[in-house]
Amino acid sequence: MGISACGAADPLSLRAGNLLVGNAEGAPALEMTLAGGAFEFESAAVIALAGADFEAGIPLWSAVEVPSGGQVRCGHARSGARCYLCVRGGVDVPLVLGSASTHLLTGLGGLEGRVLRRGDVLPVGQAALRPAWGKLSGSKPCAGPVIRVTSPANVWPLCRAAWQVKEDSDRMGLRLRGPALPPHTGHMLTEGVPLGAVQVPPDGQPIILFVEHQTTGGYPKIANVISADFHALGQLRPRAEVRFEQVSIDAALTLLKAQEDWLHSLV
Repeated sequence: MGISACGAADPLSLRAGNLLVGNAEGAPALEMTLAGGAFEFESAAVIALAGADFEAGIPLWSAVEVPSGGQVRCGHARSGARCYLCVRGGVDVPLVLGSASTHLLTGLGGLEGRVLRRGDVLPVGQAALRPAWGKLSGSKPCAGPVIRVTSPANVWPLCRAAWQVKEDSDRMGLRLRGPALPPHTGHMLTEGVPLGAVQVPPDGQPIILFVEHQTTGGYPKIANVISADFHALGQLRPRAEVRFEQVSIDAALTLLKAQEDWLHSLV
């Protein structure tokens, strides 16, 4: 349809938060970026906050009961970039093209295709599948400064340098600042592009295609972030430093399996 899949910038935290409250993994939730908000519940609810370390009056990575009329206030992120407010039953919004996510560039999905505003009212759905899990014990997802990539070629110029996330990054692309990469020589064809592709425009400053990326592109794509590190992309904040490490396809699959095994241990 020419529209990117969109959805959670940190899909691992979304899925874990939903499992904590007993929902299906992909139940609709609220994504907060760098700053949160105040939320009032008209009836009793079970919620969980998962993701970045946000200032909040409740513990993160735990299923918490909120009484009728109760309020939850989330401040700013102390580390990381995004946190997910998951409510047992899920947020009940109409599906567009089979998805409850909000695609801001086209104004589709979610609540009227836009960000939430003061006074918005969201109904809670029936997405609960099992009892609430409680709290996450042991290790939590860690978004480190190293992003692993696969590539059919040696991408040592990308991997040898430290890069800084630029302030004009958004859900379409994470723009990086660092030593200019060598320009591509030859003719490039416009083709489909995937989530996590590392594009290099003429200025040599790489762009990581993010959750609302365009569906086609003509810039050289020198590498692709592995699926197991998509959650780390979602926790990158402006001016954060990031490095890249090239891994094999087999290593990428092993890392993804380990991540999925950890996630399903929550059920």
